[in-house]
Amino acid sequence: MIMSVLRAALASLFLLLPLSSALANDLRLEEFFAGRTTATGTFTTITGFERSFTLTLHGQWDGRTLTLREDFVYDDGETDTKTWRFTQVGWNTYTGTREDVIGETLVSVINNRAFFNYRVDLDPGPAENLVRFYDTLTLSEDGRTLVNTANVFKGPLPVARAKVTFKR
Repeated sequence: MIMSVLRAALASLFLLLPLSSALANDLRLEEFFAGRTTATGTFTTITGFERSFTLTLHGQWDGRTLTLREDFVYDDGETDTKTWRFTQVGWNTYTGTREDVIGETLVSVINNRAFFNYRVDLDPGPAENLVRFYDTLTLSEDGRTLVNTANVFKGPLPVARAKVTFKR
């Protein structure tokens, strides 16, 4: 009887090992972006125009909201700053806002990936140039690299793609 219980307990431990390993690789935005992060990226349109940039990010977590300031330096010397605010609203779920995003985005994290989409007006002037970004963030196995692949649509048509690689 005791041997059966010990075997069952040992089998349970072996079942938990892969689970704990998977949990260690789960993406937590507030952990990955805490403090300073650097990144490189490109934005490529369907016409072949490409614009490269580097990013320095500063993240601060207050227990509920991740404030993530992004400082961009483009290959032509132009600079820009954007600030995301991701508020945790459930387990692996956040809402996000940024000054150029129309409305709010819902971020869903599943294992090592985060998914969200949002609308942006690319022309801050009187004319509208509305596009929708579909972002997928993928955390590497070692937890030190996060790749964001964003597909950009104008209505139903794909018009651009962005790829950003974040390093810790």
